[in-house]
Amino acid sequence: MADQNKVTAQQSKYDRLIAAAQAAASAVTIVAHPCDEASLRGALEAADNGLIVPVLVGPEGRIRKVAQESGLDLKAHAIVDVAHSHAAAAKAVALIREGKGELLMKGSLHTDELMREVTASATGLRTERRISHVFVMDVPGHADTLFITDAAINIFPDLDVKRDIVQNAIDLWVKIGLGEQPRVAIVSAVETVTTKIPSTIEAAALCKMADRGQIVGGLLDGPLAFDNAISPEAARIKGLTSPVAGRAQIIVVPDLEAGNMLAKNLTFLTHADAAGIVLGARVPIVLTSRADSVRSRLASCAVATLYAAAQRRSMQAVA
Repeated sequence: MADQNKVTAQQSKYDRLIAAAQAAASAVTIVAHPCDEASLRGALEAADNGLIVPVLVGPEGRIRKVAQESGLDLKAHAIVDVAHSHAAAAKAVALIREGKGELLMKGSLHTDELMREVTASATGLRTERRISHVFVMDVPGHADTLFITDAAINIFPDLDVKRDIVQNAIDLWVKIGLGEQPRVAIVSAVETVTTKIPSTIEAAALCKMADRGQIVGGLLDGPLAFDNAISPEAARIKGLTSPVAGRAQIIVVPDLEAGNMLAKNLTFLTHADAAGIVLGARVPIVLTSRADSVRSRLASCAVATLYAAAQRRSMQAVA
């Protein structure tokens, strides 16, 4: 019975997000090049679970062949026929610009191929905010949903980029209903500021930017080492007393390499699920990989749908 309760508690974090998204209006989602079983199945399963209304953009014959070979029912889902993956990326972004969809979802094309179209200066989906990625992680044995950012887009972000990375993550936490004032840890190798480790200086600067209102909506602390960011005992031993130390909900990493290794360590060593979403563009972008579990794919779509619903409400309030 104890093991059963542990599994239920572990799964409840994603289950709550999925249930909340199912209660919202399904978001029309432009799916770029879903031309293998994993990407096509992920889009169709999200549709079957009431999370999205997919528009499949890619070579129609290839999409239908994958569906037939994989035993997938395309039902009446719209297909926009284009010749190849590059054309699919360009057309998917164009459809978003035309207001034909609220979400963009990566299919079987490479992430770089899609993001080149998203970030194109004249025809892309840029806003005044820097684009960044958030892993929304369900870690067994950890009470809170855990965000890790940025572990997929910005390789060596400078201070200004990190400001947007932090703000994007805070906005996501609040908009998908996880609560107000999330606890944000700016992590480095150590919890003291030293010129020998530049990321500790940037962490301190980000905290001061929050004090000055340049970052809003969250509680920041840093630099913190990863252990004393998430473990109350580790924070106590180091004599760290703050609302964030030992209780962080958002982990802001020094660079992509550190973040990617951290996320994958949690995924493969603790069997954590890692949903992924890109923020800072005109619409949320769902990034999935072939290694993702079904729950991770559904959670990625759920998070994006909840974010889109919050954006929709904000626009209606302004109007």
